[in-house]
Amino acid sequence: MPFSEARMGLLLDVDGPIASPVTRTVPQPIIDYLLRLAGAGWPVVFNTGRSDAFIREQLLNPMMASGIPDGVRFHAVCEKGASWFSFDAAGAGEVHVDEKLALPSSFGDDVRDLVEEKYSALMFFDETKRAMVSVEQSLDVSSADYLAGQAEFDADALDILASYDMGGIRLGQERPDSNGEVGYRIDPTIISTDIESVRLGKDLGAERALALLAPFGEVPTTWRTVGDSRTDYAMADYLFAKGYDVAHVDVRPSDGVPEKPYPILIEEGLVNEEAGAAFLAGCVAVLAQ
Repeated sequence: MPFSEARMGLLLDVDGPIASPVTRTVPQPIIDYLLRLAGAGWPVVFNTGRSDAFIREQLLNPMMASGIPDGVRFHAVCEKGASWFSFDAAGAGEVHVDEKLALPSSFGDDVRDLVEEKYSALMFFDETKRAMVSVEQSLDVSSADYLAGQAEFDADALDILASYDMGGIRLGQERPDSNGEVGYRIDPTIISTDIESVRLGKDLGAERALALLAPFGEVPTTWRTVGDSRTDYAMADYLFAKGYDVAHVDVRPSDGVPEKPYPILIEEGLVNEEAGAAFLAGCVAVLAQ
């Protein structure tokens, strides 16, 4: 795998390339690789739709148990840019939330009621989100069963959006609000559905990542972004547009690899966290060169 310099920035989606979409946990080798790279001075930023609570449970706590080196700081941009925080050996810092991007709490209550009344056999309501409203596949439900019910849930959630006169987008369909603008969207993934402001996204997450790094003088010129969905390419799109040397690592290329003006890297024969682990192992190998 080509590297243009020994020290690079890593901007990492979490579900898929870092956390298993089956177990929702991060394998210990990935924790070890991340600690090794960060300890060598590589800026590591997680750019995820997950909540800060998930990052604390699945990344911060295992890293602290393994030992975060003194002076090493990780950054996490959560809920696709709606919240963010940093952590080090002392634990998590303050969680910041962009309240302008948060959905009304009453809307979340209605979606929770919908899940409890109609979809509890397939999914659960994510109580940890601060700005988005999300549901997730239950661990004891097969992917096929969940995906079959997900489309119906998404349609019901879109109707709730309409009842709030907030608008919505789902699978390319738009329903404008009373001002003729679409302010929110429904974004399904292979294990969840996020309902969110259209201003949220991995590009906003990349913008927040640079802002988190800037005060510490840690912004490198070369980046690798890593993701498992087509929307994750927005990380590399943003960095490329800002003039950074960037390549994107796609850990689930079977969904289709788009044409981009920057390199796209694939770990042949591997997907999801196994591909993510192989990529990070390659990064660690660079340290010995």
